[in-house]
Amino acid sequence: MNIEMIRAAAARLEGHARRTPLLNSPFLDEIAGRRVWVKPECLQHTGSFKFRGGWSALSALDPDTRAKGVIAFSSGNHAQGVALAAQRHGVPAVIIMPSDAPRLKIDNTRALGAEVVLYDRANENRDAIGAKLAAERGLSLIKPFDDAQVIAGQGTTGLEIAKQAAELGITSADVIVCCGGGGLTSGIALALEADAPSLRARPAEPAGFDDVARSLAQGSIARNPALSGSLCDAIVTPQPGNITFPIMQRLCGPGLVATDDEALQAVAHAFNRLKLVAEPGGAIALAAALFRRDQIEGDDVIVTISGGNVDADMFARALATLT
Repeated sequence: MNIEMIRAAAARLEGHARRTPLLNSPFLDEIAGRRVWVKPECLQHTGSFKFRGGWSALSALDPDTRAKGVIAFSSGNHAQGVALAAQRHGVPAVIIMPSDAPRLKIDNTRALGAEVVLYDRANENRDAIGAKLAAERGLSLIKPFDDAQVIAGQGTTGLEIAKQAAELGITSADVIVCCGGGGLTSGIALALEADAPSLRARPAEPAGFDDVARSLAQGSIARNPALSGSLCDAIVTPQPGNITFPIMQRLCGPGLVATDDEALQAVAHAFNRLKLVAEPGGAIALAAALFRRDQIEGDDVIVTISGGNVDADMFARALATLT
């Protein structure tokens, strides 16, 4: 996994992914006590950064292999990213999703042409289901984060941040990244190392599911005690990846942790001040910037809003936190 792979992914994504901006609001600056720059990947195709990795992985496959189709596991955002990438490549996609995933994400994945296979995450083994389907149909597995080509695609976000920060005159800053298994965080970290070494990636996670923060602190991979129970479902994973963790260990600053309630407040602030729609997991980095200001240094901080696939009830709940 290296910067050349990220640059190659960027070339393949040219004309396919959106180049999302860096946005600022003085109201958010006041809360955070510094300038806050928001990278809104909620504006990316399918409403999250996951399209980048999905397209990168599919476009890197041998054409004959790709034509047989792909399979992926996801609670929603990776599902939609892979489904759209497969649709645009004209190949079949099978997505294995937990039955308790947000209905919006399940419906959107089907609407993008993928075959959705639902499973009970408490009683069924998704790996076993996926292995059986892949073997029967000759499908290629696209992992949600621990895959070099997926990481390369997510890392293109970091190439954009580096260029945009330079254009804005930002010479030093923490780049706080919503983090599940670490695909986006490690990809951004590699891109910053090459193109903006004065910017430092830092993972942000929900309280109780901070496996990356704990792993970085102890120097080895730690697991979460539970696999569900956070409103930030999009970034809840069992543990960091075997590919992503060594990258984060080498390049990232300490992890940041925010609560579900703070994530909901961040969703509301993003909408009120920047007119952005974020899901709780996609707003955890903004929550860290707003509510963990004593754990951040410098005059500027850059945060990702990694996804905006939130259902109406959850969004209303978030907006109500500021009334």
